[in-house]
Amino acid sequence: MNEHFPAVRPDTMPPATHDPASLELHAPAPAAVELAAERGPVVWVPDAYGRMVPMPKHLAPPPMVRPEPRDLTPLPLLDPVAQRFIGAGIGGGALAAGVGWGVGEVINAAAGFTSGAAMWIALTVLAWRMPARALADGRRGSTVNIRKAVIKRSHFHG
Repeated sequence: MNEHFPAVRPDTMPPATHDPASLELHAPAPAAVELAAERGPVVWVPDAYGRMVPMPKHLAPPPMVRPEPRDLTPLPLLDPVAQRFIGAGIGGGALAAGVGWGVGEVINAAAGFTSGAAMWIALTVLAWRMPARALADGRRGSTVNIRKAVIKRSHFHG
């Protein structure tokens, strides 16, 4: 039985000594015992990905304050102040139009009175005073005869 062992080369030989201190780096540290009574309260909060993770309560962010409920009753189409302004504008415009129309009617009446009615009033006064003057003279009136003579001579040369 002839066993053959390959020759061992010096560059492939394992180190001669073994270092046991390197194994201590991988040994677990002695764990401290934590009792449930010693631990503070834990709350569950969402992380950046939406998962719920436990966190000590004193490190958790403050809870979000609940907003007050909003009044959801429908608002008017126009603001009440704007409605008042619109009403005042329309009312003021109607007032100005009415005043302008009334002033125009007064001016038209005055113009009509001075042109037409004043002439009739003057003729009535003259007619009313005419008989009084005629009666004051003692005559019934005066008669004037106008005689006009037109003499036309025509010559025909032809």
